[in-house]
Amino acid sequence: MERYGVGFLEERKLVKRWSGPIPALVSLVLLLAVFYATWWIFQDPRGVMRMYTPYVGYMYCRWWLIMMIWMVYIFEFWPFRRQWLETTHPLVKGILLTAVSVLILMVLIKGFFEGLLGNYGLAYFNPEQLEKLPGITSFFAIEYASLAILMFAAIASWLSPAWVVAFENAPWDKTPQPVRGLTILLVTFFLSTIVYFLTMHSHMGILYHPWQYFTSIAPPYWEEFADTVSGNFHISWIMCCTVVVWLVETIWKRYPFNLIRNDWLRRFATFFGIIAIAVALHFFLYFAQELVWGEAVRGTRRDFAPDWRWLHVGEMAIFFLVPALFLNFYCGNWPNKFSMPVNAAVRTLITLAGAVALYIVYYKISHIFLGTQKGFSHPQQFPMIPMIWLVNIMLVHHWFMDNWPAWKLETRTAAEVEAMHAAEQAKLASERPDGRWGVGLGVGALAGVAIYFAVVKLMPTVFSSFTIIN
Repeated sequence: MERYGVGFLEERKLVKRWSGPIPALVSLVLLLAVFYATWWIFQDPRGVMRMYTPYVGYMYCRWWLIMMIWMVYIFEFWPFRRQWLETTHPLVKGILLTAVSVLILMVLIKGFFEGLLGNYGLAYFNPEQLEKLPGITSFFAIEYASLAILMFAAIASWLSPAWVVAFENAPWDKTPQPVRGLTILLVTFFLSTIVYFLTMHSHMGILYHPWQYFTSIAPPYWEEFADTVSGNFHISWIMCCTVVVWLVETIWKRYPFNLIRNDWLRRFATFFGIIAIAVALHFFLYFAQELVWGEAVRGTRRDFAPDWRWLHVGEMAIFFLVPALFLNFYCGNWPNKFSMPVNAAVRTLITLAGAVALYIVYYKISHIFLGTQKGFSHPQQFPMIPMIWLVNIMLVHHWFMDNWPAWKLETRTAAEVEAMHAAEQAKLASERPDGRWGVGLGVGALAGVAIYFAVVKLMPTVFSSFTIIN
């Protein structure tokens, strides 16, 4: 039976063409060059297509991410055959697979959201329908429609990979492609629809005056505890979920959930554990802003407004994603020689340092190189867009092009694949709880509490000692 791309990512063997850090550095230079060239062509407000409005550019950027997740993680490269994936030149493969992802992207946005839903279901998915309403200009019609479509993508970018990472494709893991992929796609799309209506539909209902009381909950149910009627409250925790899914999958290698022996207990623990970690990150990053800038004041604007602070939580979270993926894709998920918890802890610290450095560099130079506006809270300053755009370039390079040209693809034999899986199982068995587990949990809990209070104590002092934006 034809396997298509099933297991291709896990079983492929990428070999460095040069020793040491040279392949990673070459890939970094290549990524940044392609990122900047494509940003100028498609997104930059001073460039060619100028899609950064910002929501139009973000809509296409976010759905392109979903298309690649669907193609690689859910359909596992179907209908492309395994032999084609292994023998085709990476440049040809990258161009063709990217073109397919963009084609599906355009059909989905123009056909499904704007054409079908926008014309026959919900007007706010189609800018032409919104322009028919009194008081809606062409610009806001396009922005509102793009916001609705991209927020559906934000939810799908969490739930689509979460089913693969947490539920391990179960209960359809033994089903061949494309039935497995289509089933998981429909299930996650259905769940995304439910989450969308529970989190974002009411936000869309209050964008038009008068508020749409008949078709949405107005004011939204989260107003009291989020201190805002804005859907940015949900954007923040959903973005955190999106980031945590990939932290679990890459630098944590699904630890510690992979230690649970019972299949369904492990799957549910992973799925809801991701949400729990994301919600904790969501509230801490909001609290961190109060430590640095002072308490948010409802009724104000920009960086003191609660709605912008919730949005900035999602913006800060996305800075974690870039260094985590780079560490996994190009640095061999270093380190690997210690125990699972030590490896994961070191990678997390590296990712944290990378995220802080990227955050500082971005706000110092983005207005110069990317055409955004200077400052934290300007409406034209939307760091999630360039960060996701960079992630998309990385996914094309790693998933579609096998890290070419600094790496080359070699095919593992069946014996090598079996040995690799056996080594992984042996590693898991050696890491499972024993008599020292309780001591480790206790020490970890105490260390976590100590780190938390140290961060809370030091953060105001550290941020008051220097200015990111001059």
